[in-house]
Amino acid sequence: MKLLLDRISLAFLGVTGAYVGVFAYFATQSFYDDFPGLGLRWLPQLGPFNEHFIKDVGAFYLGITVLSFIALAKARNALVVQMTGAALLVFNVLHFYYHMTMLHMYEPRDQWLNAILLGLTVVLSLILVIPSPRRGR
Repeated sequence: MKLLLDRISLAFLGVTGAYVGVFAYFATQSFYDDFPGLGLRWLPQLGPFNEHFIKDVGAFYLGITVLSFIALAKARNALVVQMTGAALLVFNVLHFYYHMTMLHMYEPRDQWLNAILLGLTVVLSLILVIPSPRRGR
């Protein structure tokens, strides 16, 4: 069961990392104007457009994507999964915390969506660091 949860967590974090990374790095202005998509706009409220910063965010997320998919390919190796989870957990906790302090800038629907989606990344990262006694290293 733990292996399945790890695979689901890594796949979700990898796919969402790829979405953010490709969008931010290769469509920087559109990312700023339209993220997360589907008619929602979450970035203009947080400050002015900065191409360098957004490209760096995109590059970082692409790195997270690679890490997540490598760990997914090696999901039977508990140490690889836990190390990946630890790195993702640090990022996702800090990312979640920052956005929770910025909720006042959003309408209630967007406040809830930020809290739920970013909270989910924390939970999925936490799943990865939980030890699995039956899996090899």
